Amino acid sequence: MSINLTALDQATRLLFTVPLRPIQSDRFQPTGFPSLGAATYQTNQGPKLLVESTQSMANRLEATCWDYAAHTPVPVLRGTSHVTVTRNGAFLTDTMLEAHRLNSPYILENKADASLAKKLKADLGGLEEGPINRKLLAAVLLRYDIGSLIHGVFLAKKELAGGRLRVARALSAFIEASGVRIAASGGVKNDHVNPSGVTKDGFGNVPFARDEFTADRIDCHINLDLAQLRGYGLGPEAERLLILLALHRVRKLLDGDLRLRTACDLQRVEDGAIVATRPNGFVLPPLAEFEAALAAAIAACAPQMLQETVVFDGPLKKGKDEDTTSTDEDEASDDAEHDEHGS
Repeated sequence: MSINLTALDQATRLLFTVPLRPIQSDRFQPTGFPSLGAATYQTNQGPKLLVESTQSMANRLEATCWDYAAHTPVPVLRGTSHVTVTRNGAFLTDTMLEAHRLNSPYILENKADASLAKKLKADLGGLEEGPINRKLLAAVLLRYDIGSLIHGVFLAKKELAGGRLRVARALSAFIEASGVRIAASGGVKNDHVNPSGVTKDGFGNVPFARDEFTADRIDCHINLDLAQLRGYGLGPEAERLLILLALHRVRKLLDGDLRLRTACDLQRVEDGAIVATRPNGFVLPPLAEFEAALAAAIAACAPQMLQETVVFDGPLKKGKDEDTTSTDEDEASDDAEHDEHGS
C-alpha cells in the first residue's frame, strides 16, 4: 500500500506528542548527566523532568534501523546509503552507529584507507571558499550516508570546506515528565567475601542512595522539520524517501519496547492511532504500510545512493584517561548520555 503524504505538503513541521507511562507501577529512572544527575527544571506549569534527551533519542531512533546480529541495516532499509568500516576482515562499525556519522574518526582520520575521505573531498569540491552550496552538500550526504540528512552531521575537518559543513537534525525527539516527585530509595552493593574490604578498590559493602521519580504525565515529543527536508533541494523522490525513513523510525520506536534503562520501562498510554498535533489530524501510518512504501522509495532513489566499505586496520589506541571505574555498575551502564548526532 502506498502511503499518502499529501497532508504534509503545506506543513513546515510534523509534531507528535505521545503520552507514555511506566509499564509497571509508577516509578521510573530518568536519564542522568555528569555532575548534574537528573535534569529537573521549573516551568510555568510546574516542575518538570527530562526523562530522555534529544541526543539519546536520536540514538534510539537510529537503533531501530540496525540489525545488530547481521551488522547491516534492517532488511526493509537495505539499499539506503551508509558506510561500513571493517577491521582485520571483520565488521567494526558503521555510519549508522557512529556518534557523528560520516565525521567518524574511523573514516575521516583513517590513515590506512583514506579512500572515502578523498571521495568526499572531491565530491564537495568548490566549497572551500565562499558560501556553502547546501544543495551540493545534501546530494553528497544522500550519496554516502542518507541518515545524515535526518539526524544531522558536522564534518569538522579543515580539509572539507574548512570544517564549515554541517546539517542540523531534521528529526528530533525527547521525553519529558510533568508534575514530578522524587521517589527516594537505596541499596547496598554487597561483598559476601570481604564486607569490610577497601571500597575504593572495589571490595567491601557499599551502601548507596537512589532517586527515582513519579509523574503526573510523561510525554514523548517528536518534531520532524519538513521545511528543512525540502530545503535540501533534492527533488520530490528524495524528499518522500527522507520523510518515510523518518516516520518509519518513529513508528518502530513507539511500537517497540521503550525500555530506556534498567528502571525506566515505558509504554504508550493508549494503543490507538498516533495522531499529529501539527498538522492536526495526520495519522502516523502503521508499521506494515512502510514495508512496500519504503521499497518503492528506495528503488526510486537507488541511483543517488551508495553503500561503501572502508578498512580500519590501525591500532585502537587508548586515551590518557583510562579510569572508568564506577561504584555502581548498574547506574554507570544505564545512565550514560553516550553520544550526540549532528550539531
